[in-house]
Amino acid sequence: MANAADMMTALGDPTRQMIFERLSDGPIPVGELARDLPVSRPAVSQHLKVLKDVGLVLDRRQGTRRLYQVDPAGLAILRTYLDQFWDRSLAAFQAAAENEEHKR
Repeated sequence: MANAADMMTALGDPTRQMIFERLSDGPIPVGELARDLPVSRPAVSQHLKVLKDVGLVLDRRQGTRRLYQVDPAGLAILRTYLDQFWDRSLAAFQAAAENEEHKR
């Protein structure tokens, strides 16, 4: 089961964050990902494994290669998690604004 906190921890690594951002453009094989990153192909594979384990990345075989892509279900879980902060921040801002209004 995907866990938003685990996803945030995984994305705390700058290389994994770069990989995740690249994958948001569409499915990419590991070799193509590694070509543009400052780490080796095996290192990219390890980062992809971490992202896959937390539910942020899917892979599928296409011929002789494996394509990686963002997992829409995992991204939805992460968005729901982040939306909670946004909703709380808006509620706190509204309460502060109303409190200021009552002081006048």
